[in-house]
Amino acid sequence: MSTHHSSHLGNSKPSMGPSIQKPASPPREAKRLSSVATAIALLKAFSEDEVEIGISSLAKRLGVAKSTVHRLAVTLVAEGMLEQNPENERYRLGIALFGLGALVRQRMDVSSEARPHLFALRESTGETVHLAILDGSEIMYVYNLESPQAIRMRSDIGVRKPAFCTAEGLAMLAFQPPSLIQDIVTRGLEPRTPKTNTNPEALRKALERVRQQGYAVEDQESEVGMRSIAAPIRNAAGEVVAAIGVAGPVQRLPNKILMGFAPKVLDAAETISARIGYRSRAPF
Repeated sequence: MSTHHSSHLGNSKPSMGPSIQKPASPPREAKRLSSVATAIALLKAFSEDEVEIGISSLAKRLGVAKSTVHRLAVTLVAEGMLEQNPENERYRLGIALFGLGALVRQRMDVSSEARPHLFALRESTGETVHLAILDGSEIMYVYNLESPQAIRMRSDIGVRKPAFCTAEGLAMLAFQPPSLIQDIVTRGLEPRTPKTNTNPEALRKALERVRQQGYAVEDQESEVGMRSIAAPIRNAAGEVVAAIGVAGPVQRLPNKILMGFAPKVLDAAETISARIGYRSRAPF
């Protein structure tokens, strides 16, 4: 028994070396994560009652060293998340947070304001209606109302697709900076179906067409057997922040019927845009 016991100890000794050295990396990782947690706690320390707080108060509240708080504060100031009052050297929340909050509110506003118009559009077309936002080179569905028909297009909320081959994506990309279009082209236009448009020049022409007519059409480019039409939604600043689309099977949506949906989709997009503050310029 004692021999077995000693050999067990002997065997375990060599493995002790690596197991002692291995944790060297995790503490660094944990340190990074704890810094993030501390930075978040620092930002959350501010309130309506306390809009400005000094380093000492922050350090005491967070239970960390003043040097740590100072280092985090300097980083957050550089990123616009915090500002320092030059008169009393206290910190306050920065304008960058307002920008992030506006993005969240904007998405919530679009979704809530769009809801009744999405239902009305489904009622008038009998097809699936989507509300999508642009996230980099992809679209994300934030609202989906399925057609009452047995054969129908469906896309669950949160589902993502490449923007360049969807009607909603094209409706939004047409009004984005050329640099974003170039980035998408540079990454490569991967085909999703045999009908996906993978030609950069053809994509640019399609976007120009969207700018001229105000809506985008997709013919089996992202899903085989499905067609869709979409129009952009603008915010108070005139920026395209979402798109509303109608989709259905090719058997039910020949070109004539799909094009017949254009005025309805455009009207819904314009109504939602107006609801979130967009005012179209009056023609001179």
